[in-house]
Amino acid sequence: MLLKLTFLRRDGDGVSSQITVMKFGGKSVEDAQAFGQVAQIVRAHHEYPVVVVSAMSGVTDALIASLRIASEGGILKASQSLEEHFERHLRVTDSFAATARARTQLLVEHARQEILELLTAAAGKHASNGRLRDAIGSHGERLAANLLTIILTEYGLPAYYVDARHCILTDEDHGNARPLFPETWQRTRSQIKPLIKQQRLPVLGGFFAAARNGVTTTMGRGSSDYTATIISAALGASETQIWSHVDGVLTADPQLVGTARTVPQLSYAEATELARLGTKVLHPRMIEPLIGRRIPVRIHNSHAPERGGTLICDSSTVSAGFVKAIAHTPDVTTIDITSTPAFVANGFMRAIQQSFHRHQVRFDVIGASDISVSLACKAAASLPAIASDLTELGSVEIKPARAIVGCVGLGLNESAATARKVFARLRDIDPRLEWQSTSEVNLISTVPAHSATGLIRDLHQAFFE
Repeated sequence: MLLKLTFLRRDGDGVSSQITVMKFGGKSVEDAQAFGQVAQIVRAHHEYPVVVVSAMSGVTDALIASLRIASEGGILKASQSLEEHFERHLRVTDSFAATARARTQLLVEHARQEILELLTAAAGKHASNGRLRDAIGSHGERLAANLLTIILTEYGLPAYYVDARHCILTDEDHGNARPLFPETWQRTRSQIKPLIKQQRLPVLGGFFAAARNGVTTTMGRGSSDYTATIISAALGASETQIWSHVDGVLTADPQLVGTARTVPQLSYAEATELARLGTKVLHPRMIEPLIGRRIPVRIHNSHAPERGGTLICDSSTVSAGFVKAIAHTPDVTTIDITSTPAFVANGFMRAIQQSFHRHQVRFDVIGASDISVSLACKAAASLPAIASDLTELGSVEIKPARAIVGCVGLGLNESAATARKVFARLRDIDPRLEWQSTSEVNLISTVPAHSATGLIRDLHQAFFE
């Protein structure tokens, strides 16, 4: 019999550097069965990992909606709207021992009281109050992480809840806060490494953090993946695992393309571009903390852990010039700005950024030339004011109800021969479309929103079937 021995490197704190950070999404903890599956996955891991968890599916939306109801004066109605979700948490430990049920009851009651105080504070105030929205929105992850700690303990694991606000420090841009990395690294290490040294299993909620003044912040919807990679980078983890409800990153949106298949491996650049273009299983910022540290990410299906999933690392599996996946961003408004070559080369983009920032609207560059820039953004009430600002820079054309469709693959524009080959296939699909590139890993076109699905299916047929 051969014995496989694993020798673990240890840092100066006596902590193994073979740390795995495991993040579980909202559909991975949507009910008692799902929580049990998560516990089995964690227990099967070779060492105690660090666990990050999202809110139970639907909870964050309900919390934000309750704030809006309360701001209109309906505090009781707002509170009642959350009761079904409190009950969902209570039902998770129905079959466990009395101690677990009592801990869960206490957890939910404490959250109910804190949330009621926030709803009362929101009465008569505008629902877009960022500070209140972040405070109430954080409760979904806080509930899920505390509940998972209870479940893991019941499975015999030494789980310990860690408040993410003690680890991740951000600016005060509520709803889209940016981490302050040097301080975040230090705080995360000081909170988590002692627990690992004591062979405890840290459990954190994703998505939320704290500003320097201690006020709760959030880093954008879906940012629990980002929390996981921030923690990985701070600890120098050997791997980050994202456990979702799909088999990794797929070649296209499976809701649009029934034959979409799992992409076995992606480079950091490919994954970042797919996230930017709207691939749902990836958060746009999640790769950033890992690149310099070369920490790989594996995306798995928590409902089918035996399947292979997708590996994201600093290399790609195929030769440059192949399309790895098709992504799309639905329902955007495109803005084409044409000016003079001299202005486009000097100060043009800075003026555009200032206008969008002033109106608090995010945008993406989807094409550029010597005399023009093409942008895309989600429809917003302030678009007419932005358009008025932009007319000072040049002529402006706005097209609502559009969709961005992108082909992503390493080196699509690496050589003229590769580009000609890919463009020839794209012209065969629809010769009327214009394709542009904003990096070496993408080719992008914008189309009327209603025609995006047909184009994506045709692209998938051409490149993958």
